[in-house]
Amino acid sequence: MATRIIQDKTVKFFIVIIGLVFIAFILKELQHIFIPLVIAYLLYFLFNPLHNFCERRGFPLALTIIIDVIIISLVAWGISFFLIDSFGRFSSQFPIYADKLNVLVSSTAKSFGIHDPFFTKFSIQDLLQTIDYKLLAGSVFNSTFSMLGNILFVLFFFIFIVTGHSSTYESIKKRYVDKKVEPELKKIKEKYGDAQETESEVEHWMGNKLNIEKHEKEEKLAGTFKEINEQIKKYIISKIAVNLSAAIVVTIMLSLFGVDFPVIWGLFVFLFNFIPTIGSAIALVLPALMVLVQFGSVSYALLIAFIIGGIQTLCFNIIEPAVIGKKLNLNPLLILLSVLLWGYIWGITGMILSVPLTAIIKIVISNSESRDLQFINDLMSK
Repeated sequence: MATRIIQDKTVKFFIVIIGLVFIAFILKELQHIFIPLVIAYLLYFLFNPLHNFCERRGFPLALTIIIDVIIISLVAWGISFFLIDSFGRFSSQFPIYADKLNVLVSSTAKSFGIHDPFFTKFSIQDLLQTIDYKLLAGSVFNSTFSMLGNILFVLFFFIFIVTGHSSTYESIKKRYVDKKVEPELKKIKEKYGDAQETESEVEHWMGNKLNIEKHEKEEKLAGTFKEINEQIKKYIISKIAVNLSAAIVVTIMLSLFGVDFPVIWGLFVFLFNFIPTIGSAIALVLPALMVLVQFGSVSYALLIAFIIGGIQTLCFNIIEPAVIGKKLNLNPLLILLSVLLWGYIWGITGMILSVPLTAIIKIVISNSESRDLQFINDLMSK
């Protein structure tokens, strides 16, 4: 009776669903551990060509790790310095934009026949005075401290992943190969245990069979890890290249149209477009609002939004699928659902990591021999 219940497909389906929900709950509750770990592993894939180069040149592992940490630290410092400097210059010009925003809201309200004093005498300065700056400063301090802690946590995980990845791989390989080979050997013993061959011949034949089975399983496992490595590395490099190209074009275009702080809006295009679909909308709306406040012209803001939308469509709907889509082979609907799911579990960070995480899951599933998992793989494919 118990065996029949376990083999019932409906029961197995709901057990799997419950298991997935439980895993999602654990990932959400322990995100302060899993997010740095996942980022560290993605960095490991990205730095793998450098590791191979250093290994071929005979560099000690400690020196390779030091080089990795220096590169990561310099990139993090450069991005932080650029952001702080850009937003510092923006804040110095804030009073000018605040006055323009007040006039824009007030005039728009009057043109639509709105007589509410909140809009007709709108003042962003009065709204800011209602903010509890002590609470805000505490939140900013906590967020900054948390971000620095996460960066150190990522470096901590990264160092241990570099030093321990090979051992982890060997452990997984041993578990995977033994799990697949041992049942085959048991069947062989049952089938040929009473054969006429001598015991030594049977053992020799079984030994060869074992080696063949092990070799095939080890090759399959190595291929899975290699495919994950290659796919994620190509995705990250290609995505950075496409985002950077779009950001540069947007920055140049906004400069030609006289929009203030074009580098900041170009940076937003670069960063937000790591979030599929949703990020492009945010990167489009923010500079359009800036143009609306700066020039007070709806038509000019719509023109800028149309141009930025065209650039993003060209880069992320035409060029990016041609460069990245063929490599990952992910269904567009799956990408949208993965963004929402990982966004719910890990917030903005989950949205950014959604595509590489989904690609890893798909690669693992595609190497399974289960018909059900192969069906899921087909659904996930483009």
